[in-house]
Amino acid sequence: MPNLIRVEIYSRPGCHLCDDAKEVLERVRRRRDFELAEINIETDPGLEAAFGAEIPVVFVNGNKAFKYHVDERKLEEKLERLWNK
Repeated sequence: MPNLIRVEIYSRPGCHLCDDAKEVLERVRRRRDFELAEINIETDPGLEAAFGAEIPVVFVNGNKAFKYHVDERKLEEKLERLWNK
């Protein structure tokens, strides 16, 4: 069995695109097991400078996978490839 896949979403409170992306992540998470970390960029000036208004940003196992919008089908495909490695 592979190690648990880690998905990180960089976002901020009050961001409707972030809320939409989180909904997609949670839907997929009900079908595919992965660790989900939500990172509020407002808590770190470095993250705020790095991502600013370009949120949400989603990383899968440390690789940037999505920006602004999470495609549910593509996320499932990425997870499947990682799971089958």
